[in-house]
Amino acid sequence: MYDSRHTRLTKWLDGGIPPAQVAEWAGSSVPVPLAAYVRCVEGQPPDLKRRLEAAGDLPEPPAAC
Repeated sequence: MYDSRHTRLTKWLDGGIPPAQVAEWAGSSVPVPLAAYVRCVEGQPPDLKRRLEAAGDLPEPPAAC
């Protein structure tokens, strides 16, 4: 039973479902799935970076010294 739950929560987080929604569906607080499944989520940083760049919200990197 736990393996099915783990797989489902990981797939939801990996699929981009907001952590608050995953926590609600899992019957827990937001920190619980984030702490338990943070190392299982893959592929989101490049997508998030593209979304931030498209919205113009990505900060400029600091100038090299």
